[in-house]
Amino acid sequence: MRTVANNTHQPMELESRYLAGMIRNFEQAKGRLLRGRSWTLTETDEADRLRALMARHQKFDRQLLTSLSRNRRLILQGFQRPWWFFGQQRTGVAIASVLTPLEWQVQQASLAAPAPPIDRLTLQEHLRTLNITPHIPHIIGVLSPSGFTAEAREWLPEMRDITLVLIEPGSHGGWQVIRRPGQEDPRLRELFDPEDNDDKIERVANYVAEHRSELVTGGLTVSQLVERLQLEPKVVEQGLRRLTTREPEYQLGQEAGELFLYRGIADEGQERAGMSMIDRIRQLFSREGDETRKINELAERRAALSQRRDRLYDEIAQLEKREADLMTQGRENQSQVVRRRIAAQVSQLRQDIARQNAAAAVLNKQINILSTNIHNLALIQQGQKAKLPTTEELTETAVAAEEMLESLNADADLVGSLSTGINESLVSADEMAIMQEFEAPSLSNADKLKAAGVRESAVSPATGKDQVPPSRQPEAN
Repeated sequence: MRTVANNTHQPMELESRYLAGMIRNFEQAKGRLLRGRSWTLTETDEADRLRALMARHQKFDRQLLTSLSRNRRLILQGFQRPWWFFGQQRTGVAIASVLTPLEWQVQQASLAAPAPPIDRLTLQEHLRTLNITPHIPHIIGVLSPSGFTAEAREWLPEMRDITLVLIEPGSHGGWQVIRRPGQEDPRLRELFDPEDNDDKIERVANYVAEHRSELVTGGLTVSQLVERLQLEPKVVEQGLRRLTTREPEYQLGQEAGELFLYRGIADEGQERAGMSMIDRIRQLFSREGDETRKINELAERRAALSQRRDRLYDEIAQLEKREADLMTQGRENQSQVVRRRIAAQVSQLRQDIARQNAAAAVLNKQINILSTNIHNLALIQQGQKAKLPTTEELTETAVAAEEMLESLNADADLVGSLSTGINESLVSADEMAIMQEFEAPSLSNADKLKAAGVRESAVSPATGKDQVPPSRQPEAN
């Protein structure tokens, strides 16, 4: 039994991504891989059966319904008009379908457990539901989000007019079109691979971004990425070259005839488009960019040495595994002749392992020396980029700043002395009286009218001057 690893997507999401890619592939295959002059594209699903299963298990969750696969399928039919026949004659059918055990996903959806792989009997039953017409070529691609068993992978339909292609999500983030007996045509793999070339190249860039730590002292070879991402070497190489144009710090090198990616430093001193002749001459005779060139050369040498060291470690692991097997044989075999022969082999293997370890230790020392030199050059370059002021400039700036602060303090003291008493000079006597009224308790309306009447009677209507009350008039002599 085989299951698909690292499948963190919902079944409905996988189904939608697969069918979206198949619509694009079907459009590109019209008239090339698929025969015909006119075409019809239809879509069917098992949504009604899925709802019935959910109702039977008393699961009335609309959000759950939208996350489950409905076993949708796309059916593309090609037609052409023969010269001896009026009307349209069907030339072929291409079907892209999704196969998920609906009963299982309804029962186990709440457990978030991976579905079992599709076996041969389930695959046969699925083909019977597609209503295949005899004597008409059918190309059928079946996606199983949970993968297929080994028996289903090897099974071939009995009908000669059916070409069956199996697809499953890959653990590398893409899709895997399973190689089956008698299907060496690469066009079939391209037809049912929902991931286009740009998506694959972007997947290479994303993988490099997630594994940047491997580029600190080493590199990533094309063969390593091909094995990890399950991509063609030319696609991986395209992705690496596009990555170097997108991020200048990434560089490409070769070791033992194989291309590998390592991290250097962006060369800011290289010629730019539209650079004038004078700027080119200045760049030619200036020392700027020397550290960048040295760092990139040393980083490439370090990455190449790291690749050599990794190959030594792989060889050491194989020798150790061979040694462990021989030790097991020696313990199990009671013959002294055989044990003596095995002991000689083990002794030779241990010597070879010691030599390989010594060579790996030399490479580690070389890598450490290069890393130290790269670090020192990077510090020098960073100091040059900062363009810090000299000691004389720092002293002059400090003196100027101190003089400016003294002048500012003197101006502030002068302004403070000039503003003394400004509040008193700007307030009149009447305004001061009103300010005192603000502090007094408020009077009632009657008191306000009484006070206003007293004020009016105290003013002479003829002269407008205050009259002295009779009781306070001076007595006549």
